[in-house]
Amino acid sequence: MTNATKIIRKKKRWTSADTQILLLAVPTAVWFLLFSYLPMFGVIISFKKYRINGDFLHSLISSKWVGLHYFKMLLNNDDVWIALRNTLGYNIVMLVIGTTFTIGLALLVSELYSKRLAKLYQTLMFFPYFLSWVVITALAWGFLSSSMGIANDVLVKLGFAKHNFYMETKFWPPFLVFMSQWKGIGYGMIVYLATITALDKEVYEAALIEGASKWQQIIRITLPMMKTVIVLMFILGVGKIFYSDFGLFYQVPRDSNTLANTVTTLDVFVYKQLMSPSSPIGMTAAAALFQSATAFILTLAANKIVSKIDPDSAMI
Repeated sequence: MTNATKIIRKKKRWTSADTQILLLAVPTAVWFLLFSYLPMFGVIISFKKYRINGDFLHSLISSKWVGLHYFKMLLNNDDVWIALRNTLGYNIVMLVIGTTFTIGLALLVSELYSKRLAKLYQTLMFFPYFLSWVVITALAWGFLSSSMGIANDVLVKLGFAKHNFYMETKFWPPFLVFMSQWKGIGYGMIVYLATITALDKEVYEAALIEGASKWQQIIRITLPMMKTVIVLMFILGVGKIFYSDFGLFYQVPRDSNTLANTVTTLDVFVYKQLMSPSSPIGMTAAAALFQSATAFILTLAANKIVSKIDPDSAMI
C-alpha cells in the first residue's frame, strides 16, 4: 500500500470538524425541510376543487380532481394580466437600476481613503433595510398625505397646487422604484463590496506602477474580476422576476383601489384572491405555482445562456 493511498483513506475518516459542520447545517436543513419542501405537497390544490371535509389531508384527498381548470380560469382573468405586466415592468427596471447602483456605490465606498467614513456610509445605506414596510408606510403617509403631508406643504409654499398622491397614478411607478432602491441598495451593496475587498491588492499595485489611473483600474481590473459575482447576482435576480416585495406594493400604497392597476403585482393579486371569499383557493394556488415554476425555468434558462457565453460565470 502506497503512502498516497494511506493519506486518501485517512482523509475519508469522519472527524470532529465534520461533525461541527454538520451540526451547523442542521438548523438550516430543518428550516428548508419545514418551510420549503413540505409545503410543496400543497401544489396539488392547484389541480383540485378543494373543499374542507375534516382535516387538511383528508380534505385534499377527497376533493375532486379538475386538472388545469384553475389555470385556464387564471388566464381568462384580466386582473392577472395587469398584475403580470406590473410585476415584469417593475422588476426589470429595478433589476437594471439596482444592479447598476449597487455596483457603483460599492466601487465608490471601496475607493474611500478613510475607513471610518467608509463604514459610516455603509451603515447609513444599510440601515433602511432593517425598517419594516409598516414603518415606511407611515413615513410615506406623513410625506404624501393630502391633508398633512410635507410634500404638499412644500408645494403650496412654492406656489404650486396640492396633489392627492394616493389618487394620482402617475407618481407611483417612479416612487415605488425609488423606495425599493432606497431600502435595499445597502443590502445589495454588501456582496459587491465584499468581493472588491477580497481582490488581490498586488494587481492594483502593479497597475499603479504602470501608470494606470483609478478609472482605468476600475474598468480593466475591478469590474472584470467581479464579473462572476455580478453574473451570479443577475441570474438570481432574473429568477425572481415574477416575484415582488409584497410590503412595498401592498402596504405603501395603502391598498388604494384607485392605484390598483398601477401597483398590483402577482403577489398582491394572490393575497387579494386568497382573502376574497368568492375566489376559489385553487386559482390562488395556481397563480402561486405559476410564479414558482416560471422562477425555476427562468433561472435555468439564464444560467444556460450564461454557460454558453462564459462557462466560468455560470452557476452550474
